Amino acid sequence: MQRSPAATAALYTLALLVTLVSVFPFVYAITTSLKTGSELFSTSLWPENGSLANYISLFTVAEQPFGRHVVNSVVVSTLVVVLSLFVGVTAAYALGRISFKGRGLLLTTILGVSMFPQVAVLAGMFEMIRALGLYNRSLGLVLPYLIFTLPFTVWVLTTFMRQLPKELEEAAIMDGCSPWRIIKDVFLPLLWPALVSTGLLAFIAAWNEFLFALTFVIDNNERTVPVSISLISGASKYEIPWGKIMAASVLVTLPLIGLVLVFQKKIVSGLTAGAVKG
Repeated sequence: MQRSPAATAALYTLALLVTLVSVFPFVYAITTSLKTGSELFSTSLWPENGSLANYISLFTVAEQPFGRHVVNSVVVSTLVVVLSLFVGVTAAYALGRISFKGRGLLLTTILGVSMFPQVAVLAGMFEMIRALGLYNRSLGLVLPYLIFTLPFTVWVLTTFMRQLPKELEEAAIMDGCSPWRIIKDVFLPLLWPALVSTGLLAFIAAWNEFLFALTFVIDNNERTVPVSISLISGASKYEIPWGKIMAASVLVTLPLIGLVLVFQKKIVSGLTAGAVKG
């Protein structure tokens, strides 16, 4: 059915409006990060004399080691992705390919864990982190992050795993392959779209997490990027350094945008797995 010109114009107008609303905050952050001094309070969107001073100051102030905080976030987020995918793939194989009593209830329970708000589990998580000796360490954030990234990872990978033809697994078993080899050599290459989508979403969740990072880490050298941005201070307690805050926000957002643009096709195909049965 062909759309009428009016419907087409309305669709493009709506798409343009959504694009502008989505992109404007990021454009505003970029332009504000290039402003300094009194120019920050100007009503003009574009800076008259653009400067990279805010970006440079992020890496030159010893009291606020922003570069170290970025490295901490990269390490923590990468570990969360690796562990989430490893546990998620093995759990998905058991839940998606092996029939046992209570499988549906177990999968629903796993997904239900992610529905608890962070505040509700904060106290218990704090006691567990302290008991394990991980308090005030950036690597100690990996465990609480896994609790909220694993359920979604397991759910998506299980749905994707169920779609794979049983003949592939049966042929591998007849050739004498062990369950681990079936996962590694048969299923893993086919799970690539789902692995990319769930891995990227787990990375974004760990990268942007604030509450656990603020509560479990107080050492300035062990902090992650979200907490680092919230603690950026000016020359006095009465000054809010909007330029530096926006510069830091731009720097930590660009990698995420790049990852999404690179893997956008894999993300869509991975998240829509199981929506249509073939």
